[in-house]
Amino acid sequence: MRRAYLFIGIALIVFGIISLVYEGITYTTKEKVLEVGPVEATAEKTRKIPVPPIVGGISLAGGIALIIIGSRR
Repeated sequence: MRRAYLFIGIALIVFGIISLVYEGITYTTKEKVLEVGPVEATAEKTRKIPVPPIVGGISLAGGIALIIIGSRR
């Protein structure tokens, strides 16, 4: 049980730091723009899923709390 607290705590801390630094998750998609017979044109579009800073802060605080709880048991 102690290792579970430590593992989840570390994962939450890493997620919290990443979400605070990058402020969201960015990904790229390919979409067809033009298709004429065998000729096809695609475009890459970058999209972002915003993650509020409060989520990163709560995740960071929760991870620290879980590591403290896990180390005391």
